[in-house]
Parts: sequence; structure tokens; C-alpha cells
Amino acid sequence: MGKRVEFLYLSEPEVVEAGVLDAELCVNNAEEVFRLIDKGDYVMGGPNHNSHGIYVTFPKEPEFDNMPKDGPDRRFVAMPAYIGGRFATAGCKFYGSNAENRYEGLPRSILMTTLNDKDTGAPIAYMSGNLISAARTGAVPAVAVRHLARKDSEVLTIVGCGAIGKSCLQNIVGEMPNLKKVICHNHSEPRAIALAKYCTETYGIEAVVENDLETATRQADVLNVAASRTVPLIFNSEWIKPGCTVLASGPLNGDEAFWMNMKVVWDNYRLHEAYVEDAIISGDKEAFYKTVIGGPMFHLIDEGKKPALNSPETVNIGEVINGTKVGRESEDQKICFIASGMAIFDVALGYDLYHRALDKGIGTKLLLWDTPAQAD
Repeated sequence: MGKRVEFLYLSEPEVVEAGVLDAELCVNNAEEVFRLIDKGDYVMGGPNHNSHGIYVTFPKEPEFDNMPKDGPDRRFVAMPAYIGGRFATAGCKFYGSNAENRYEGLPRSILMTTLNDKDTGAPIAYMSGNLISAARTGAVPAVAVRHLARKDSEVLTIVGCGAIGKSCLQNIVGEMPNLKKVICHNHSEPRAIALAKYCTETYGIEAVVENDLETATRQADVLNVAASRTVPLIFNSEWIKPGCTVLASGPLNGDEAFWMNMKVVWDNYRLHEAYVEDAIISGDKEAFYKTVIGGPMFHLIDEGKKPALNSPETVNIGEVINGTKVGRESEDQKICFIASGMAIFDVALGYDLYHRALDKGIGTKLLLWDTPAQAD
């Protein structure tokens, strides 16, 4: 007789009820994951155990009539991971993406998060992943604000006011005790207006729309960039005020002085080493670098203008959190935190939401089998 296996299914409303919009939960969860990354208590995909994930993309002119054609944001991505510590859980974030989803009334990407028993591989939970992904993406820069930003920071500039920009705002607000003003900049003004209105109504904080990127940037004590990849953003070094903390939550570019005058703190340099490996394998490093958030720094490293990723000079945020390396060294220092997304955060946050759901009696138990047909 084999063992009965059930798993918990959580719809998006149930993920909300379990607490995915609880910023304190999400930021503390992300901070805990960074501690584990620094200790090495995690595994991701690929032979290097640090790959972001595996992509399925399509040809521009498919040979077969029913095969999808390449297009903006059109891909399938599987991101398997294991996170240790109290989580000690494996899982996978899987999503399909297509920019044309907006014409169907759907998000650009539709995500699901699976949790699995680390020993048997049996599914534990299967849950809607869109809000989990957005929440952990917003929580990661909030951890950086907690540990890198000046404590007297008063002005937060949000560049990119879509779903991810909103999540970043929701999580960062609680980490800026002296926050007095939020500046919203977006290539599409209505989104900036909507986010500014949300900020004022939700947090009672002054929020304004600024359509000029330079003006929006110059005022920032904390600058969060989470704009669409389809709209390149180029920042001038002179726009960044002394003491500013720049959060690269999405792709950004700057003049060489922007990077040379900036201390860079990474989410996990091993992930970015894996990106560079992938860039070499691709045969076109230049094109590959343009697709990843750390691309501009990779160029400077290749040119010998910045230390190698595995250099003792490199700083990961987990090292700052665990106290083995220093983050901010002076009040005037400019710091850029580069984060590129890791499924271990989805698994860890999914784990806490799963246990909250169990405590609240949320979700639907689904049967995998009473006894497996192929039990050994």
C-alpha cells in the first residue's frame, strides 16, 4: 500500500487572504532569504546551482503553423529552487508571458508557484504566483533600503509606476521612517498619476507626478527603478545627489561616471556570474548583457574598470545583513543595489503563505492519489 498524497491549492484571492500584501511579512521573509544566500544554504538551477531559470522562446518565423511566433515578452520560464533554513523546501516558479495578453484582459505574465517536499518530491502546495512574484520583487529593494539607505532619507522617487513599481512602493514605505514625499515618473503619465493618487490616499504622504526624468532623479534620497525593458533609461551621474541609494529593480543605464562613482551592492553575485556564463554561451555577449539588469556593470568588469564579481571587494546584501561586510560607509556615499530575481524568494514567501493558509483554513486540498499506481 502506497502513501496518500494531497496538496493545497491557493487561488489568487486566497493568496491575498493568506497575507501576500503584508509588507512587513514580505520584507522580513526576503531579509531571511538573503541571510541564507550569504551562508550558501540554497540551490537554484543549472550546473552552477545559480541559474535564474530555463527559458522557452520561439522562432521569428516558425516552421509549423501551430507554433507560437516570437514577440514582445513571449516566453515560458521555469525557475526551480531549494531554500534551506527553517524553510527547507524545494519548489518552482513557472510562468508564460506575452505582451499581447493586455488585449485579452490578462496580465503580461501568468505565474504559478509550486512547493515540493525536499525528500520525496511530492507536491505540498500549488498557488497563484503573480502576487507572490510582485511582492517578493518589491520586498527585495525594501531590504536594501533597510540596510543601505540613509536613515534620514525623505524623498523617494519611483521610476516605473506599473505593478512592480507599486509593489516596491508598498514595501519601501515602511523602511523609510522619515519619508515626506514620493515622486512618480513613468513614460505613460496616467500610470504615474494613478500611483501618486494611491500613495496619498493609502499612506497620507505627499505624492507628485514628475514627467522629466532628470528633475525626478535629482530630488531622490532613494531612487527605485522598475521600468519596462522596452523603454531604455539613461541616468547622468550628476543627477544623483550625494547619499542617494539607487535601487535597480529593473534595467537602467548610466554614463560611465554614474557607475564609477557608485558603490554597487549585489543581491547575489553568484547569480550574476551565471548570467555572464550564459552570455558567453549565447555567442553574443553584447545582446545578452542588454537583457539583464547587471549588464552595464558586466561591461565595466570585462574592461577591467570594476573588480570581478568574485573579488573580495564585491559586496552582497546578505553579507551586510549578516555583518561580515560593510554597506554604507559614509552619509555622502552613492550606492546602487542591483537585484535580478531569484526563485528562492518565491519559494520562501510561498512557504510562509502556505502555512498561514493552513492556520486560517484557506485553500482547497486536492488529491494526487490515494495510493500511487507505480509505487515500488
